[in-house]
Amino acid sequence: MENNVSDLVERLGSEEDAVRKMAVFKLQSSIGDPSFADVFIAEDGLTRLRYLTLHASGNTLAYSLTSFARLLEVDKGWECVDQELVERVVELIVTHPLVNILRGAMSILVSIVSHPSSAGRLPQNDVSGFGALKPAIAIYPQFLEMLVSRLSSADHALCANALQLINSLMRDSITNDSELEWPKFIQKLQDLGVIKAVYSLMQGTALQDHAHPLIEFQSLTKILLRKWRDLALDLDKPEHRRALKGIHVASTHTKGIEASSDVRRSKKHSSDKWRRLGFDSESPVLQFDEMGFLGMMDLADFVRNHQDEFQKMLLEQSTKPAHQRCPIARASLSVTSILYDHFEVDKSETEDHKTYLLLESRSNLDRLFKPLLLHWTRLHVAGLHTFFRLWKSTSAEVEDYDKIVELVRILIESVVGGAPRTKDVQDVEEDLADFGYSRLRNLQMELLELTYEDVWGQHLRQVREELQHEALQFVKEQRIRCLLQGAWFLNDGEPKIEGKSAASRWRYAQLSHNRRFLHFGDFESMEKHPDLDVLPGKIDLSVVSSVVSNVSASPDNSSSSTVKSIPQRVSSTKITIHGYVNTNVVSNDTPKNGHSRSASRATQREATLLTLRPESPSVASEWLDGLLMLLNQQPITAETSKLIKLISNYGLKIRLLNVRFDDAVFADEAPSVPSREGLTDDYYYDIFGGS
Repeated sequence: MENNVSDLVERLGSEEDAVRKMAVFKLQSSIGDPSFADVFIAEDGLTRLRYLTLHASGNTLAYSLTSFARLLEVDKGWECVDQELVERVVELIVTHPLVNILRGAMSILVSIVSHPSSAGRLPQNDVSGFGALKPAIAIYPQFLEMLVSRLSSADHALCANALQLINSLMRDSITNDSELEWPKFIQKLQDLGVIKAVYSLMQGTALQDHAHPLIEFQSLTKILLRKWRDLALDLDKPEHRRALKGIHVASTHTKGIEASSDVRRSKKHSSDKWRRLGFDSESPVLQFDEMGFLGMMDLADFVRNHQDEFQKMLLEQSTKPAHQRCPIARASLSVTSILYDHFEVDKSETEDHKTYLLLESRSNLDRLFKPLLLHWTRLHVAGLHTFFRLWKSTSAEVEDYDKIVELVRILIESVVGGAPRTKDVQDVEEDLADFGYSRLRNLQMELLELTYEDVWGQHLRQVREELQHEALQFVKEQRIRCLLQGAWFLNDGEPKIEGKSAASRWRYAQLSHNRRFLHFGDFESMEKHPDLDVLPGKIDLSVVSSVVSNVSASPDNSSSSTVKSIPQRVSSTKITIHGYVNTNVVSNDTPKNGHSRSASRATQREATLLTLRPESPSVASEWLDGLLMLLNQQPITAETSKLIKLISNYGLKIRLLNVRFDDAVFADEAPSVPSREGLTDDYYYDIFGGS
């Protein structure tokens, strides 16, 4: 091996470029072996490799850069890294167009920036970290701009190398720069368009080629957000003081308008300088305890970029009573907190990398990457607009604040969390703006039910069954009361009055108060409801065998044995009551006497006891299901089934909205039963709104 390495090192110093090129070409495939690297350095190969890196051109330079980069990756060759080398590599990145040269140059800088400081070196001789690049960047100030531009290169490997270098610069700056320096560097990168470029890569089709540096950039974004959140607002710091002052200054125009209409109001505003902007007190710093400087950045950005809207809102809120005003500053901080939780910013970077190791398929990568995280500011503004819209549309008051926050949280989880990787942020903004309140409330109830289903499981199913039974009994009583009230029906019998058609006659039916008999009679016209004692016909419900109708049955009960199939070709709705009559009695659909309860089934036959033709689907549903339920049979119409489901669901929602997870048992003792003092038996609640 030593002879081979010696020969290779000798050829690296050849005066013929073709010989040097072939030697360094072979070197790049072997230098990544630490054992080979040790022998190579011992044979003084490092000096010659450094010379080629500084002075070669074309493919010889490209192979030299790649070899040097791989040597640094195995933590060898650092003794030859100095400012001259760094400056040469930075120069290549700025001025050289060849992709294979740029890849190697960027890889070298990644190793340098990521390399920890050497304890044995003096600070001025320590070439590592972001600081090692700063003198060279001062000579080539377009370095960062060129680096960001490489993110849009058609060469995927070059893109990955460029992003890897940007990640290294960001990480070192965040870790080692002063509190004043690293935010400026991050802002400069953002001004150069790094967010837009990385966002495009995250949404692109070459996701797997860029996966590792993209994951790292996403993790670094979370680190930045976490660092800003953990930075407490301190008015002794000029930039913090300027940010807070900017919010107040943006509101002074509105305050002036208000003051012009009422001088005394201006004096009042001077005493609630911060509360009128939506802070809880006149000490706004306290409001930022949870979200720190990140909350200030989001609020200041909204006020600065949407100043007209901010002033308009302040003016609108000033005309309302204090308890109805939307607290703008507080709302902004809540939206920041919602986004922080949604994107799991506190999730450690190691967890992100572990997740990546477990996710290899394209579909799983789609779930891992969150391009919308990069558009934090736009999502914050869209979320704040949603908050204002919901506050206004629901006529919310200060005591409703937490409810609006929860609605915004659900909406962001649904729209932002449900957005596929390739969905554009503008479409997400539009979805947030177009999501209706009623639809949002339905979504909230679905999520609430699923949450309690997970927590309570069997208990919730039991509650649902109980409510279903209660709803069935409630509707049964309502339907039977329709029968007790009585109703008019079209009469399809033969006319008994000369000159009158069948359609001109009416049939009235009503259930007796004891609910045992159905009384009926035929009349020439509809007037007031006749009394039971004037109705000539009466059916003993104990002899009824079946109730048949062509009323549409609900899907769930269409196979019920109580329903006999009748063709839908019948021109009008008809309910037919069948029952047993004595064989020596002839029925013509209008029996004049009640049927004997004691008659033997052997001496009876089944016949039509009564036919009713309801005028509307509602009356048909009430009477058909009322008769069936009166006979202890299941209702069959879709309208009744829908009503039972509606009442059951309302009952469940009311219970869910009023019960917390820890309410399964009472901590001390059961609450006292409310007094019924002042209430009579006539007290009731009409859930049907008078229908």
